[in-house]
Amino acid sequence: MTNKAPPPNLLIHTLRECISEAIARFKAYDLPMLCQQLGLGSGDEQEAYKSKRVYASKRLRGVGWPRLVATAKRLLQEVDDYALSEAVEHVEEVGTPPITELTRKRIASVFSGVPLVNAMDEHDFIKRVWPIDRMPPVYESGHASRSTLEDNYIRHAVHNSDWDNQDILRHMGFFTCSRAQVVKFLKAVTDPLAQDSTRQEWLVHWINEHLQHDGYKLVEAGRMSGSPTFDVVQIQQGVPADASISAVLEAFNPDSIHVRWQLALERRATDPAGAITLARTLLEDVSKWILHEAGVEYDDGDELPVLYRKLSKTLKLAPDDHSEEVFKKILGSCQNIVESLGALRNKLSDAHSPGPKRARPQARHAELAVNLAGTMATFLVSTWQARQSAASA
Repeated sequence: MTNKAPPPNLLIHTLRECISEAIARFKAYDLPMLCQQLGLGSGDEQEAYKSKRVYASKRLRGVGWPRLVATAKRLLQEVDDYALSEAVEHVEEVGTPPITELTRKRIASVFSGVPLVNAMDEHDFIKRVWPIDRMPPVYESGHASRSTLEDNYIRHAVHNSDWDNQDILRHMGFFTCSRAQVVKFLKAVTDPLAQDSTRQEWLVHWINEHLQHDGYKLVEAGRMSGSPTFDVVQIQQGVPADASISAVLEAFNPDSIHVRWQLALERRATDPAGAITLARTLLEDVSKWILHEAGVEYDDGDELPVLYRKLSKTLKLAPDDHSEEVFKKILGSCQNIVESLGALRNKLSDAHSPGPKRARPQARHAELAVNLAGTMATFLVSTWQARQSAASA
Protein backbone atom coordinates (compact mmCIF):
# COMPACT_ATOMS: atom_id res chain seq x y z
CA MET A 1 0.00 0.00 0.00
CA THR A 2 2.59 2.57 1.07
CA ASN A 3 4.69 1.93 -2.03
CA LYS A 4 1.88 3.05 -4.32
CA ALA A 5 1.54 6.61 -5.54
CA PRO A 6 -0.97 8.51 -3.40
CA PRO A 7 -4.48 8.76 -4.82
CA PRO A 8 -5.92 12.14 -5.85
CA ASN A 9 -6.93 14.45 -3.00
CA LEU A 10 -10.59 14.19 -4.01
CA LEU A 11 -10.58 10.43 -3.44
CA ILE A 12 -8.87 10.84 -0.07
CA HIS A 13 -11.40 13.50 0.92
CA THR A 14 -14.30 11.27 -0.16
CA LEU A 15 -12.90 8.32 1.80
CA ARG A 16 -12.49 10.47 4.91
CA GLU A 17 -16.06 11.75 4.59
CA CYS A 18 -17.45 8.23 4.12
CA ILE A 19 -15.61 7.01 7.23
CA SER A 20 -16.96 9.97 9.18
CA GLU A 21 -20.53 9.29 7.97
CA ALA A 22 -20.26 5.60 8.87
CA ILE A 23 -18.94 6.36 12.36
CA ALA A 24 -21.69 8.93 12.92
CA ARG A 25 -24.34 6.24 12.48
CA PHE A 26 -23.29 4.60 15.74
CA LYS A 27 -24.82 5.63 19.04
CA ALA A 28 -23.07 8.62 20.64
CA TYR A 29 -22.16 6.65 23.75
CA ASP A 30 -20.41 4.02 21.56
CA LEU A 31 -18.20 6.47 19.67
CA PRO A 32 -15.31 6.84 22.20
CA MET A 33 -14.76 3.07 22.36
CA LEU A 34 -15.28 2.63 18.58
CA CYS A 35 -12.75 5.29 17.66
CA GLN A 36 -10.28 3.83 20.12
CA GLN A 37 -10.71 0.39 18.51
CA LEU A 38 -10.14 1.96 15.11
CA GLY A 39 -6.92 3.51 16.34
CA LEU A 40 -8.24 7.05 16.03
CA GLY A 41 -8.09 8.07 19.66
CA SER A 42 -11.03 8.46 21.99
CA GLY A 43 -12.74 11.41 23.62
CA ASP A 44 -15.63 11.63 26.01
CA GLU A 45 -19.34 10.99 25.56
CA GLN A 46 -20.27 14.63 26.03
CA GLU A 47 -18.20 15.60 22.99
CA ALA A 48 -19.84 12.82 20.98
CA TYR A 49 -23.33 13.90 22.07
CA LYS A 50 -22.75 17.43 20.77
CA SER A 51 -22.12 16.20 17.21
CA LYS A 52 -21.20 12.68 16.20
CA ARG A 53 -20.06 13.84 12.76
CA VAL A 54 -17.78 16.52 14.18
CA TYR A 55 -16.48 14.01 16.72
CA ALA A 56 -15.52 11.60 13.94
CA SER A 57 -14.11 14.28 11.61
CA LYS A 58 -11.89 15.67 14.34
CA ARG A 59 -10.22 12.29 14.87
CA LEU A 60 -9.79 11.68 11.14
CA ARG A 61 -8.14 15.05 10.52
CA GLY A 62 -4.55 14.62 9.40
CA VAL A 63 -4.75 10.84 9.05
CA GLY A 64 -2.83 9.74 5.94
CA TRP A 65 -4.47 7.71 3.18
CA PRO A 66 -2.84 4.33 3.92
CA ARG A 67 -4.10 4.51 7.49
CA LEU A 68 -7.48 5.78 6.27
CA VAL A 69 -7.86 2.70 4.08
CA ALA A 70 -6.91 0.42 6.98
CA THR A 71 -9.39 2.22 9.23
CA ALA A 72 -12.14 1.92 6.61
CA LYS A 73 -11.54 -1.82 6.22
CA ARG A 74 -11.74 -2.35 9.97
CA LEU A 75 -14.94 -0.32 10.06
CA LEU A 76 -16.43 -2.40 7.22
CA GLN A 77 -16.06 -5.45 9.43
CA GLU A 78 -18.62 -3.82 11.72
CA VAL A 79 -20.96 -2.18 9.21
CA ASP A 80 -22.32 -2.89 5.73
CA ASP A 81 -21.81 0.47 4.06
CA TYR A 82 -21.90 0.60 0.26
CA ALA A 83 -20.57 4.15 -0.03
CA LEU A 84 -17.65 3.37 2.27
CA SER A 85 -16.75 0.15 0.47
CA GLU A 86 -16.89 2.00 -2.86
CA ALA A 87 -14.60 4.73 -1.52
CA VAL A 88 -12.08 2.10 -0.44
CA GLU A 89 -12.22 0.36 -3.83
CA HIS A 90 -11.72 3.64 -5.71
CA VAL A 91 -8.60 4.41 -3.66
CA GLU A 92 -7.15 0.92 -3.99
CA GLU A 93 -7.75 0.82 -7.74
CA VAL A 94 -5.61 3.90 -8.37
CA GLY A 95 -2.71 2.96 -10.62
CA THR A 96 -4.32 -0.28 -11.83
CA PRO A 97 -5.87 -0.83 -15.29
CA PRO A 98 -9.39 0.65 -15.27
CA ILE A 99 -12.57 -0.40 -16.97
CA THR A 100 -13.13 2.96 -18.58
CA GLU A 101 -16.35 4.94 -18.78
CA LEU A 102 -16.32 4.45 -22.55
CA THR A 103 -16.13 0.67 -22.19
CA ARG A 104 -18.92 0.77 -19.61
CA LYS A 105 -21.11 2.76 -22.02
CA ARG A 106 -20.40 0.26 -24.77
CA ILE A 107 -21.32 -2.62 -22.46
CA ALA A 108 -24.52 -0.79 -21.46
CA SER A 109 -25.40 -0.47 -25.16
CA VAL A 110 -25.49 -4.28 -25.37
CA PHE A 111 -28.67 -4.08 -23.27
CA SER A 112 -30.40 -1.49 -25.47
CA GLY A 113 -33.85 -2.70 -26.43
CA VAL A 114 -33.50 -6.00 -24.58
CA PRO A 115 -34.15 -6.92 -20.93
CA LEU A 116 -31.26 -6.92 -18.49
CA VAL A 117 -32.11 -10.51 -17.52
CA ASN A 118 -34.46 -13.13 -18.94
CA ALA A 119 -34.34 -15.89 -16.33
CA MET A 120 -35.25 -13.97 -13.16
CA ASP A 121 -37.14 -10.89 -12.04
CA GLU A 122 -35.25 -7.70 -12.89
CA HIS A 123 -35.99 -6.09 -9.53
CA ASP A 124 -34.53 -9.10 -7.71
CA PHE A 125 -31.49 -8.99 -9.99
CA ILE A 126 -30.86 -5.29 -9.31
CA LYS A 127 -31.01 -5.94 -5.55
CA ARG A 128 -28.40 -8.69 -5.92
CA VAL A 129 -25.94 -6.21 -7.40
CA TRP A 130 -26.75 -2.94 -5.62
CA PRO A 131 -28.16 -2.28 -2.11
CA ILE A 132 -30.80 0.01 -3.59
CA ASP A 133 -32.88 -0.13 -0.42
CA ARG A 134 -30.06 1.74 1.34
CA MET A 135 -28.82 3.96 -1.49
CA PRO A 136 -29.91 7.62 -1.70
CA PRO A 137 -32.67 8.41 -4.18
CA VAL A 138 -32.27 10.23 -7.48
CA TYR A 139 -35.56 12.01 -6.82
CA GLU A 140 -37.05 12.61 -3.38
CA SER A 141 -40.56 11.17 -3.10
CA GLY A 142 -42.00 14.01 -1.09
CA HIS A 143 -43.28 11.64 1.59
CA ALA A 144 -42.47 12.16 5.23
CA SER A 145 -40.37 9.01 5.40
CA ARG A 146 -36.95 9.04 3.78
CA SER A 147 -37.07 7.61 0.26
CA THR A 148 -34.43 5.38 -1.32
CA LEU A 149 -33.15 4.53 -4.76
CA GLU A 150 -35.33 1.43 -4.62
CA ASP A 151 -38.41 3.66 -4.32
CA ASN A 152 -37.28 5.52 -7.45
CA TYR A 153 -36.62 2.27 -9.31
CA ILE A 154 -40.03 0.81 -8.46
CA ARG A 155 -41.80 3.98 -9.56
CA HIS A 156 -39.88 4.64 -12.78
CA ALA A 157 -38.91 1.15 -13.98
CA VAL A 158 -41.53 -1.18 -12.48
CA HIS A 159 -44.80 0.76 -12.24
CA ASN A 160 -43.97 3.02 -15.17
CA SER A 161 -41.58 2.88 -18.11
CA ASP A 162 -39.75 6.15 -17.54
CA TRP A 163 -36.36 4.45 -17.19
CA ASP A 164 -34.84 2.28 -19.88
CA ASN A 165 -31.78 0.10 -19.20
CA GLN A 166 -29.41 2.98 -19.86
CA ASP A 167 -31.24 5.06 -17.25
CA ILE A 168 -31.25 2.21 -14.75
CA LEU A 169 -27.51 1.62 -15.07
CA ARG A 170 -26.76 5.34 -14.89
CA HIS A 171 -28.82 5.83 -11.74
CA MET A 172 -27.19 2.76 -10.17
CA GLY A 173 -23.83 4.46 -10.76
CA PHE A 174 -22.57 1.91 -13.30
CA PHE A 175 -20.60 4.49 -15.28
CA THR A 176 -18.76 5.93 -12.28
CA CYS A 177 -18.62 3.14 -9.70
CA SER A 178 -15.51 1.16 -8.80
CA ARG A 179 -14.10 -1.46 -11.13
CA ALA A 180 -14.95 -4.05 -8.44
CA GLN A 181 -18.64 -3.08 -8.66
CA VAL A 182 -18.59 -3.33 -12.47
CA VAL A 183 -17.11 -6.81 -12.12
CA LYS A 184 -19.86 -7.73 -9.64
CA PHE A 185 -22.49 -6.63 -12.18
CA LEU A 186 -20.85 -8.52 -15.07
CA LYS A 187 -20.60 -11.73 -13.04
CA ALA A 188 -24.23 -11.41 -11.94
CA VAL A 189 -25.66 -10.50 -15.35
CA THR A 190 -23.98 -13.50 -17.00
CA ASP A 191 -24.92 -15.90 -14.21
CA PRO A 192 -27.10 -18.88 -15.25
CA LEU A 193 -29.65 -17.79 -12.66
CA ALA A 194 -30.04 -14.51 -14.55
CA GLN A 195 -29.90 -15.66 -18.20
CA ASP A 196 -30.90 -18.71 -20.17
CA SER A 197 -28.05 -20.57 -21.89
CA THR A 198 -28.52 -18.98 -25.33
CA ARG A 199 -28.58 -15.43 -24.02
CA GLN A 200 -25.73 -16.13 -21.59
CA GLU A 201 -23.45 -17.19 -24.46
CA TRP A 202 -24.50 -14.16 -26.51
CA LEU A 203 -23.89 -11.74 -23.65
CA VAL A 204 -20.45 -13.12 -22.79
CA HIS A 205 -19.38 -12.77 -26.41
CA TRP A 206 -20.48 -9.15 -26.80
CA ILE A 207 -19.35 -8.00 -23.38
CA ASN A 208 -15.90 -9.45 -24.10
CA GLU A 209 -15.81 -7.58 -27.41
CA HIS A 210 -15.76 -4.37 -25.35
CA LEU A 211 -13.89 -5.51 -22.22
CA GLN A 212 -10.86 -6.66 -24.20
CA HIS A 213 -9.97 -3.07 -25.09
CA ASP A 214 -9.24 -2.43 -21.41
CA GLY A 215 -7.33 -5.69 -20.98
CA TYR A 216 -10.08 -7.73 -19.29
CA LYS A 217 -12.37 -10.59 -20.26
CA LEU A 218 -15.07 -12.84 -18.90
CA VAL A 219 -13.83 -16.42 -18.50
CA GLU A 220 -15.57 -19.53 -17.29
CA ALA A 221 -14.89 -19.84 -13.57
CA GLY A 222 -17.01 -22.82 -12.61
CA ARG A 223 -20.23 -24.72 -13.15
CA MET A 224 -23.66 -24.49 -11.54
CA SER A 225 -25.73 -27.59 -12.22
CA GLY A 226 -23.95 -28.00 -15.54
CA SER A 227 -24.18 -24.34 -16.60
CA PRO A 228 -21.10 -22.10 -16.71
CA THR A 229 -20.48 -19.25 -14.31
CA PHE A 230 -18.09 -16.44 -15.22
CA ASP A 231 -15.54 -14.16 -13.64
CA VAL A 232 -13.63 -11.16 -14.99
CA VAL A 233 -9.88 -11.64 -15.30
CA GLN A 234 -7.11 -9.46 -16.60
CA ILE A 235 -5.79 -10.58 -19.96
CA GLN A 236 -2.20 -11.63 -19.64
CA GLN A 237 0.01 -9.62 -21.91
CA GLY A 238 1.99 -11.91 -24.14
CA VAL A 239 5.76 -11.91 -23.98
CA PRO A 240 7.76 -11.53 -27.22
CA ALA A 241 8.29 -15.30 -27.39
CA ASP A 242 4.51 -15.83 -27.50
CA ALA A 243 4.22 -13.60 -30.56
CA SER A 244 7.10 -15.23 -32.45
CA ILE A 245 5.78 -18.74 -31.73
CA SER A 246 2.29 -17.64 -32.82
CA ALA A 247 3.65 -16.32 -36.12
CA VAL A 248 5.42 -19.60 -36.95
CA LEU A 249 2.51 -21.85 -35.97
CA GLU A 250 -0.09 -19.71 -37.72
CA ALA A 251 1.90 -19.81 -40.94
CA PHE A 252 2.30 -23.58 -40.63
CA ASN A 253 -1.29 -24.52 -39.74
CA PRO A 254 -3.70 -21.71 -38.82
CA ASP A 255 -6.86 -23.80 -38.42
CA SER A 256 -5.73 -26.47 -35.97
CA ILE A 257 -2.27 -26.11 -34.49
CA HIS A 258 -2.33 -22.32 -34.12
CA VAL A 259 -5.81 -22.43 -32.57
CA ARG A 260 -4.63 -24.99 -30.02
CA TRP A 261 -1.63 -22.80 -29.19
CA GLN A 262 -3.85 -19.78 -28.62
CA LEU A 263 -6.12 -21.80 -26.33
CA ALA A 264 -3.12 -22.96 -24.33
CA LEU A 265 -1.94 -19.35 -23.92
CA GLU A 266 -5.36 -18.21 -22.74
CA ARG A 267 -5.66 -20.99 -20.15
CA ARG A 268 -2.22 -20.69 -18.56
CA ALA A 269 -3.50 -18.51 -15.73
CA THR A 270 -7.16 -19.50 -15.50
CA ASP A 271 -7.13 -23.26 -16.23
CA PRO A 272 -3.66 -24.71 -15.54
CA ALA A 273 -4.75 -28.34 -15.93
CA GLY A 274 -6.38 -27.67 -19.27
CA ALA A 275 -3.37 -25.68 -20.46
CA ILE A 276 -1.02 -28.56 -19.63
CA THR A 277 -3.21 -30.96 -21.62
CA LEU A 278 -3.20 -28.56 -24.56
CA ALA A 279 0.61 -28.22 -24.35
CA ARG A 280 1.10 -31.93 -24.90
CA THR A 281 -1.64 -32.12 -27.54
CA LEU A 282 0.05 -29.26 -29.40
CA LEU A 283 3.26 -31.28 -29.72
CA GLU A 284 1.30 -34.38 -30.73
CA ASP A 285 -0.45 -32.39 -33.47
CA VAL A 286 2.79 -30.88 -34.77
CA SER A 287 4.49 -34.28 -34.79
CA LYS A 288 1.62 -35.93 -36.67
CA TRP A 289 1.35 -33.13 -39.23
CA ILE A 290 5.05 -33.22 -40.03
CA LEU A 291 5.14 -37.03 -40.16
CA HIS A 292 2.13 -36.96 -42.50
CA GLU A 293 3.77 -34.40 -44.78
CA ALA A 294 6.97 -36.44 -44.73
CA GLY A 295 5.07 -39.61 -45.68
CA VAL A 296 6.00 -41.42 -42.47
CA GLU A 297 3.40 -43.79 -41.07
CA TYR A 298 2.23 -43.63 -37.47
CA ASP A 299 -0.67 -44.98 -35.44
CA ASP A 300 -3.33 -42.57 -34.21
CA GLY A 301 -2.87 -44.03 -30.75
CA ASP A 302 0.87 -43.40 -30.61
CA GLU A 303 1.91 -41.49 -27.48
CA LEU A 304 3.99 -38.36 -27.75
CA PRO A 305 7.36 -40.03 -26.94
CA VAL A 306 6.78 -42.57 -29.73
CA LEU A 307 5.78 -39.87 -32.19
CA TYR A 308 8.79 -37.78 -31.28
CA ARG A 309 11.22 -40.69 -31.79
CA LYS A 310 9.84 -41.21 -35.30
CA LEU A 311 9.99 -37.48 -35.97
CA SER A 312 13.54 -37.07 -34.66
CA LYS A 313 14.70 -39.76 -37.11
CA THR A 314 12.86 -38.05 -39.96
CA LEU A 315 14.34 -34.65 -39.13
CA LYS A 316 17.71 -36.07 -38.04
CA LEU A 317 17.29 -34.72 -34.55
CA ALA A 318 18.33 -37.84 -32.68
CA PRO A 319 21.51 -37.27 -30.62
CA ASP A 320 23.21 -40.18 -32.44
CA ASP A 321 22.75 -38.34 -35.76
CA HIS A 322 25.36 -35.76 -34.70
CA SER A 323 29.00 -36.02 -33.80
CA GLU A 324 29.43 -32.67 -32.06
CA GLU A 325 29.07 -33.18 -28.34
CA VAL A 326 27.29 -29.89 -27.80
CA PHE A 327 24.57 -30.75 -30.34
CA LYS A 328 24.21 -34.24 -28.90
CA LYS A 329 23.54 -32.67 -25.48
CA ILE A 330 21.08 -30.09 -26.83
CA LEU A 331 19.11 -32.65 -28.84
CA GLY A 332 19.16 -35.04 -25.92
CA SER A 333 17.69 -32.26 -23.79
CA CYS A 334 14.96 -31.73 -26.40
CA GLN A 335 14.02 -35.37 -26.12
CA ASN A 336 13.96 -35.08 -22.34
CA ILE A 337 11.69 -32.04 -22.59
CA VAL A 338 9.19 -33.94 -24.70
CA GLU A 339 9.16 -36.90 -22.33
CA SER A 340 8.93 -34.59 -19.32
CA LEU A 341 5.92 -32.79 -20.81
CA GLY A 342 4.22 -36.14 -21.13
CA ALA A 343 5.00 -36.96 -17.51
CA LEU A 344 3.84 -33.52 -16.33
CA ARG A 345 0.62 -33.94 -18.23
CA ASN A 346 0.00 -37.34 -16.64
CA LYS A 347 0.71 -35.95 -13.16
CA LEU A 348 -0.91 -32.53 -13.24
CA SER A 349 -3.25 -32.13 -16.20
CA ASP A 350 -6.98 -32.74 -16.49
CA ALA A 351 -6.46 -35.79 -18.70
CA HIS A 352 -7.03 -38.20 -15.80
CA SER A 353 -8.96 -38.24 -12.55
CA PRO A 354 -6.93 -36.25 -9.99
CA GLY A 355 -7.73 -38.55 -7.09
CA PRO A 356 -7.57 -37.38 -3.49
CA LYS A 357 -3.78 -37.11 -3.26
CA ARG A 358 -2.78 -35.81 -6.68
CA ALA A 359 -1.02 -32.46 -6.80
CA ARG A 360 -3.07 -29.59 -8.16
CA PRO A 361 -1.42 -27.77 -11.09
CA GLN A 362 -0.59 -24.12 -10.54
CA ALA A 363 -0.35 -21.33 -13.10
CA ARG A 364 3.47 -21.55 -12.96
CA HIS A 365 3.31 -25.25 -13.93
CA ALA A 366 1.06 -24.42 -16.88
CA GLU A 367 3.28 -21.54 -17.97
CA LEU A 368 6.31 -23.83 -17.94
CA ALA A 369 4.54 -26.56 -19.91
CA VAL A 370 2.99 -24.24 -22.49
CA ASN A 371 6.19 -22.24 -23.04
CA LEU A 372 8.27 -25.39 -23.45
CA ALA A 373 5.73 -26.92 -25.82
CA GLY A 374 5.54 -23.75 -27.89
CA THR A 375 9.32 -23.51 -28.17
CA MET A 376 9.64 -27.19 -29.16
CA ALA A 377 6.77 -26.91 -31.67
CA THR A 378 8.43 -23.91 -33.31
CA PHE A 379 11.77 -25.70 -33.44
CA LEU A 380 10.21 -28.77 -35.08
CA VAL A 381 8.25 -26.75 -37.65
CA SER A 382 11.27 -24.59 -38.51
CA THR A 383 13.48 -27.65 -38.84
CA TRP A 384 10.98 -29.37 -41.15
CA GLN A 385 10.68 -26.25 -43.30
CA ALA A 386 14.48 -25.95 -43.48
CA ARG A 387 14.74 -29.59 -44.57
CA GLN A 388 12.14 -28.99 -47.28
CA SER A 389 13.95 -25.86 -48.53
CA ALA A 390 17.25 -27.73 -48.67
CA ALA A 391 15.68 -30.63 -50.59
CA SER A 392 14.15 -28.35 -53.22
CA ALA A 393 17.28 -26.22 -53.66
